[in-house]
Parts: sequence; structure tokens; C-alpha cells
Amino acid sequence: MANHKSSKKRIRQTETKRMLNKYYHKTARNAVKALRSTSDKTAADALMPKVAAMLDKLAKKSIIHSNKAGNLKSSLQLFVNAL
Repeated sequence: MANHKSSKKRIRQTETKRMLNKYYHKTARNAVKALRSTSDKTAADALMPKVAAMLDKLAKKSIIHSNKAGNLKSSLQLFVNAL
């Protein structure tokens, strides 16, 4: 266990950030699943910019790797175009 006041604060901050990152990541994964399960072209076209923005924000905050965000966006766009 931490002995210093700053160490205890750092533990609290890390836990808070971890929970927020986990929430953002899970929300984005659910949005990707929702987009992939869509069979309607117009709904997919409407949902794609929102999902892409979520992935970009996750990559910007280093919650996911930027290459992973790019790969996901690319595969989702191919899926939407194929509908």
C-alpha cells in the first residue's frame, strides 16, 4: 500500500481514469456492434460518422491505438458501402 500522500492521490486518479476509459471503450464497442448488425443502408449511413468520431476520440486519448481505430473505420466503411 502507498505511504505517501501523493501516491494515494495518484492511485485514486488512476482508478477514476481507468473506469472512464473502460466506459468509453465499451460504448464504442457497442456502437461498432450496432453498426455491424444493421442491414439498412440509410441507418448505416447515418450511424457511420458517429461511430467514426467515437473511434477517433478514443485514438486521440490513447485508449485504443490509432492504427486499430483506422482499421476499424476502414472495415466499417467497406461494410456500409457493400450494403
